[in-house]
Amino acid sequence: MRLAGFTTSSIVDGPGVRVTVFCQGCPLRCPGCHNPSTHAVDGGREVGVGELVDVIEHERLASGLTLSGGEPTVQAADCAVLARAARGRGWSVWCYSGYTWQVLVRRAARDPGLAELLLLVDVMVAGPYVRARRTLSLPWRGSANQVLVDVPASLGSGEERRLAV
Repeated sequence: MRLAGFTTSSIVDGPGVRVTVFCQGCPLRCPGCHNPSTHAVDGGREVGVGELVDVIEHERLASGLTLSGGEPTVQAADCAVLARAARGRGWSVWCYSGYTWQVLVRRAARDPGLAELLLLVDVMVAGPYVRARRTLSLPWRGSANQVLVDVPASLGSGEERRLAV
């Protein structure tokens, strides 16, 4: 798996203390992105998915996993392995994507790794970062167009269901 980095004690990437994995590579390259060093597909470093699973399995303070980036859905199958490990610990799983929910669902119809990942995610922070819509007042988002998607409810209903946070 190509990584920009990770942390075992994030308190800003979702509720509670979380392990946050920053995936390397992003085709969207949103202007003003706060992680531009994660855009290059060949940047970061290669890390075995098993190493990250070990981090999750041995972490004592965290109660959740957040997949960030870059664009985690570019490495959806590897991210699904991490999400499965987190679920095995009873953790919540959040994922950040610059794609809208509608685009993610269409992509998942053609990408089994992404389809599996979506089944394991609780909340998807979806939508591109838009510099003109930058906000510091909405939790867990950088721009006002980004939405918190309740993934299980959305998959169950076939319609995007948003969290009111």
